[in-house]
Amino acid sequence: MRREAAKRKLERQQERRIEQAKKRKRNVVITVVAVVAAVAVAGVVFAMMPAPQPPPDPNAPGNCTFAAEATPAAKPAPVPPNGPTATTGTQAVALQTSAGPIGLTLDRATGPCAVESFTSLAKASFFDNTPCHRLTTSGIKVLQCGDPSGQGSGGPGYTINDEPPTHLAAGPSPSTVIYPRGTVAMANTGQPNSGGSQFFLVYADSPLAPSYTVFGKVDEAGLATLDKIAAVGEDSSNGPGDGKPKTPVTIEKATVS
Repeated sequence: MRREAAKRKLERQQERRIEQAKKRKRNVVITVVAVVAAVAVAGVVFAMMPAPQPPPDPNAPGNCTFAAEATPAAKPAPVPPNGPTATTGTQAVALQTSAGPIGLTLDRATGPCAVESFTSLAKASFFDNTPCHRLTTSGIKVLQCGDPSGQGSGGPGYTINDEPPTHLAAGPSPSTVIYPRGTVAMANTGQPNSGGSQFFLVYADSPLAPSYTVFGKVDEAGLATLDKIAAVGEDSSNGPGDGKPKTPVTIEKATVS
C-alpha cells in the first residue's frame, strides 16, 4: 500500500509539473502577442500622425508683412492682415482720372502683397480724389500717384515687404533693368521694405534698379491717357525733367472690378 501511495504521489507531482509548464508556455505566448500588438498599434498611430512640416519661410512669395510706421496715414486706411496671400490670378482696377481713363490689370504672380495692399486701399476709397504728384520725362518715363497729400511723402500708415522683379531684361548698366512701357510698379524711399501706397505707371521703357515691385500692367486706353499727360510735360520742380505734371492729374475714382 505504501508503494501505491508513493506511486500516486509521484504521478500527482508529475501532473503538477506538466500543468505548470503549460501555464508558463501560455504566459509567454500571451506576452509575445501583447508586445506584437502594442508594436502594431504604435506603428498605426505613428503612420496616422502628420509628417513634421518645415517652418514657414518669411521670404516666400505671398507671405506678406504690412508693418505700421511712425508717420500717420495721409488718409485713413485699413491695414491688411499679415500672412500668406494668393500668388496667382489677376485683378482689374479702373482709375478714372481727370485726364482720362487708366485701366490696370494687377498680377498676383509678380507682386502678390502689393496687389493685396492696392486692392484693399482702392476698396476703401483711399485713392479717390487724390493727385498724381510727379511726372518724369528724362531718363525714366513715369507718372507717380498714390499720395493723398500730393507732396510725395504721404502713405497709408504702413509699409509693404519688397517683392523684387526677377523677369525684367537687363538695363544699360549692371545695376539696372528695363521696366517696360505699361508697367505698374510700387514706389519706395530707397530703403528696403519701404513701399506704401505710392505707385508709378511707366509710359516708356525706363532703366531702374531692380528694387521696385512690379505688380501689373496698364491697358491701351490708359497708355493713351499717359501719353497725353506726358506730351504736355512737367514743371521741373524737382529738377530738369522731373516735377509736377503741367496737366494736373487727379484720380477721381479707383474701382476694383
